[in-house]
Amino acid sequence: MKDLFELEGKVAIVTGGNRGIGKAIARGFATMGVNLILVARDSVKTAEAAQEVRNEFGIRVLAVKVDVQQEQEINTMVAEALDAFGRIDILVNNAGGNIRKMPQDYLIAEWDEVLNTNLRSAFLCSKAVYPAMKETGSGKVINIGSMTSIFGGAKLAPYGASKGGILQLTRSLAVAWAPDNIQVNAILPGWINTDLTAQARKEIPGLNERVLARTPVGRWGNPDDLTGSAIFLASHASDFITGVALPVDGGYSIMT
Repeated sequence: MKDLFELEGKVAIVTGGNRGIGKAIARGFATMGVNLILVARDSVKTAEAAQEVRNEFGIRVLAVKVDVQQEQEINTMVAEALDAFGRIDILVNNAGGNIRKMPQDYLIAEWDEVLNTNLRSAFLCSKAVYPAMKETGSGKVINIGSMTSIFGGAKLAPYGASKGGILQLTRSLAVAWAPDNIQVNAILPGWINTDLTAQARKEIPGLNERVLARTPVGRWGNPDDLTGSAIFLASHASDFITGVALPVDGGYSIMT
């Protein structure tokens, strides 16, 4: 049974890997002996996160400054990863951002910023790692969606559109790449304590109380709550699972 979850020596790219959910998933992988490429725009914070994980777990970690909206930067990052490790086994598309406004108030540049950061980047990163995974003969792509992948919100038009798009991207890639033994799945976090949700609580009166009332387990999630599902979807235990969207939400999405 242990072999089902064996990840020792695997190589994972985690976008947005220097904080929040991305960093928690990266640390979870590190406990399993996975070598990491942490990708983000803030080079200082990314280098700090990489050093922290390297010191604590003794794995190899590459920190790369990348604007995930830029295809050439993504391609260069993947090339650096292959030069350093020789393979890419796991990709976690976690990078994301949000701008909260009523739909009629968005500038097109703001719409594009959110869609490009959340959805376009996931496509570009997946496309970039595909040749290496195909050559290896296996791969795992884990896309980070949201409760807004399945629910709407008045001030979430581009964010919801991008996270709904993550579901369809996941399904399309899963079907396309199944013959190459590449599984593509999504995790849908519920209300998790992150920088983004801290800002949401400031901007949306009563949000904290509504989340607690609707979440059966009676609390907000923490980034570490995502690590088990990520390890599962990255391991051989999920080899016959592809194209699914797994809510990790304390029951939020099933509460009436």
